[in-house]
Amino acid sequence: MTDVDVVVPTYNDPPGTKRTLESLYRRSSGGRTIFVDNASTDHTHDVIRSYERDYDHVSFFIETAIQSSYAARNTGIRHTDADILAFLDADMTVSEDYFEHALTHLHENDLDYLGCRVDLTIPDDERTHTARYNAHTGFPIQQYLDRHRYAPTCALFVRRKVFEDVGLFDPRLRSGGDMEFGNRVDAAGYEMGY
Repeated sequence: MTDVDVVVPTYNDPPGTKRTLESLYRRSSGGRTIFVDNASTDHTHDVIRSYERDYDHVSFFIETAIQSSYAARNTGIRHTDADILAFLDADMTVSEDYFEHALTHLHENDLDYLGCRVDLTIPDDERTHTARYNAHTGFPIQQYLDRHRYAPTCALFVRRKVFEDVGLFDPRLRSGGDMEFGNRVDAAGYEMGY
């Protein structure tokens, strides 16, 4: 199995960060899990540090210069060394075989950039009509790739060589940085897939 480093930006979300850490601590692929806190003002740091103490593959960094998830992701990228990087958001969970399946698909199809399916879940106490609609429509990631040539950074795999060629995420952006980056990747001719 190829090592993959996972980069997760977080900001003021102790419960979401803990859910993600719980999901990732048992992952089946090698590599490091890099959490980058974007200057949280609550106890998010403490949640990450407790896992960093208990698990050798979990590392914690802070991005304070720019308030942007893309700046935090760039900080994480700078602290990785695997040839493949995965990106998640700090309120996501993954199955035990998530990385194995994604890496198999990436390698078998010789992809450089891979967007993955995201299923939205709704806590029982938040099952409003809007929440149920959003969960049903979800993230149409394959549609984003086909029509707009990008995948959201909440479920994305990218080969390091792509960053070395097209550069990192634009840290100035608060939103839309995944599309801006994906469009640069596409313009450079890299193989994209779902």
